[in-house]
Amino acid sequence: QVQPVESGGGLVQTGGSLRLSCAASGRTFSGYTVAWFRQAPGEDREFVTAIRLRGDYTYYSDSVKGRFTISRDNAKNTVYLQMNSLKPEDTATYFCAAGNTVILSSIRRPDAYYYWGQGTQVTVSS
Repeated sequence: QVQPVESGGGLVQTGGSLRLSCAASGRTFSGYTVAWFRQAPGEDREFVTAIRLRGDYTYYSDSVKGRFTISRDNAKNTVYLQMNSLKPEDTATYFCAAGNTVILSSIRRPDAYYYWGQGTQVTVSS
C-alpha cells in the first residue's frame, strides 16, 4: 500500500548533525504510524523513534531522547528525522518503517511494521 524511501544518510563527525527523510511512494502516510529503526553490523534492529500521524504523537528511545527529533510534512508526504549531537554509537543503517495497524504497546517492535525502506547509512566518526 505504501513504500517508504529513505535518504539523507552520510558521514559526519562526532557532535555533528544530519537530517534523514522518509518519503512515501505509492499511497500517502496519512493515518499511519511511521518509525525509524537502526541496525549496526552484528546487532539487532533497534527502535529509534516513531510518530503516529493521526494525533501527531511521538515516541523516542532513551538513547536518542533530547538529541533526535521526528517530524512530518504532510504536504510533502514525508517524515523527517533530525539528528543532532551525533555520537559514534549512532553509526548504523537507518530504516524507515510504516504500518497502519500499529498498537501503542507494539510501537517499538520491528515486527509491528509491514512496510520497510531499504535503509540509509549513517556513519559518525570520532
